[in-house]
Amino acid sequence: MGDPKREQLDVKEKRAVLAAVISPDSPISKEEALHELQGLVETAGVTVVGEIVQVRDNPHPAHCMGPGKVEELKELAKATDAELIVFDNNLSPAQGKRLEEETETVIVDRSEVILDIFASNARTYEAKLQVELAQLLYFRPRLKRLWTHLERIEGGVGAGRGPGEKQLETDRRLLDKRVAELKRKLKEVEQRRERTVESRYEMPTVSLVGYTNAGKSTLMRALTGSDVFVANKLFATLDTRTRKWHVPKLGDVLLSDTVGFVRNLPHHLVASFRSTLEEARHADLLLHVVDASNPEAEHQIATVYEVLEEIGVSTENVQLVLNKVDAAEADRTTLDILHNKYPEAVSISAATGVGLEPLAEIVANRLGDGFVVVELDISAGNGRLLAYLKQHVDILDEEYVGDRLHINCRMSRMRAERIYGDTALLGEDSTFVQHPPVKLTVEDGELTAVGDIASVKEPA
Repeated sequence: MGDPKREQLDVKEKRAVLAAVISPDSPISKEEALHELQGLVETAGVTVVGEIVQVRDNPHPAHCMGPGKVEELKELAKATDAELIVFDNNLSPAQGKRLEEETETVIVDRSEVILDIFASNARTYEAKLQVELAQLLYFRPRLKRLWTHLERIEGGVGAGRGPGEKQLETDRRLLDKRVAELKRKLKEVEQRRERTVESRYEMPTVSLVGYTNAGKSTLMRALTGSDVFVANKLFATLDTRTRKWHVPKLGDVLLSDTVGFVRNLPHHLVASFRSTLEEARHADLLLHVVDASNPEAEHQIATVYEVLEEIGVSTENVQLVLNKVDAAEADRTTLDILHNKYPEAVSISAATGVGLEPLAEIVANRLGDGFVVVELDISAGNGRLLAYLKQHVDILDEEYVGDRLHINCRMSRMRAERIYGDTALLGEDSTFVQHPPVKLTVEDGELTAVGDIASVKEPA
């Protein structure tokens, strides 16, 4: 029959059979592999009508599955009127081509499904650039098989007819030209982001990371009161959103939400979204949000650490956050395992608010290193500075003496340096005394500061 017609990447409203090849020693069970794949394809708008899993030491070099299973796959697709066969494995271009020829059905692999979801969810200029770049990097070695996808590139040269080698070479040049253009535009966006990050240096930064659908956006909304988009679906967030979060006993921090991770996240997607993940690389603290109600939470935790390592993010400044504990209470098996394995983790429910205060205390404690106590003696009429302090720092005590105001407050060293250097804000008649860095510790549920008091700086 030859290659089935592939008119577009969009797989919405299609019927599909799921397929997976796993090794006998894989930490991923057959049920887990297909459960996550089903979640992915349903997010992409596909209806699952059947499934086949083969356990073998290594994928078949020609078809991924063995010849017998391929024939079984063909018959199942025919019996269920499936329009797609979706593999949990990432297939080589040659494997995909042979499978389409053998099964007479459109073959889609895990990467293509994820790309389709990303394309549907991309909203901002940067996210659309990143998704298009990832698509082109994926399609380039598959031009012959995915011929009609070329209508997405520069008007789709030659769409609808079989390509000759000369035409394929022309399209490769067009694709490479577009890839170079996308990389240039993303570099410009990245440079703008770096300037933005540098401009807010005085505020501590915290980034939310985690497996897709772990509840990061729900947590961000709960902590900041912002109206960030929340949806119970995979990859609902593709863009980095940053909001101000006031942490008691600490002050304001910048909280960023990032794109969720997933098992076997395609390398070209990781590369394309590297600039978005820069927020995580520069953060003072990462909150690794985990769906504690998911039986596969341990594998998801491992996946997140693998992706963080791949993009060069240190895992030293990571605080594990076990989310959805309200849902996990129905079956505490997974939650108990996680508590035993990760005793330093904090348990919360972003949906109900349970555990958010202890989480804030832990964040204050983790970010407390490098904080300083500052003594200020200012004019009682300096309303601008007083308003700034009440909004941005932790005021320990204040006392009015005549027309003067004496304040003890705690703030980050960076913020102290900013205030000290801002004569217009501080006022020329003010006295500024900064004490050595203090560490915030939690004792008996109370946050306290530990550190020696000694004057180290005072303006002339």
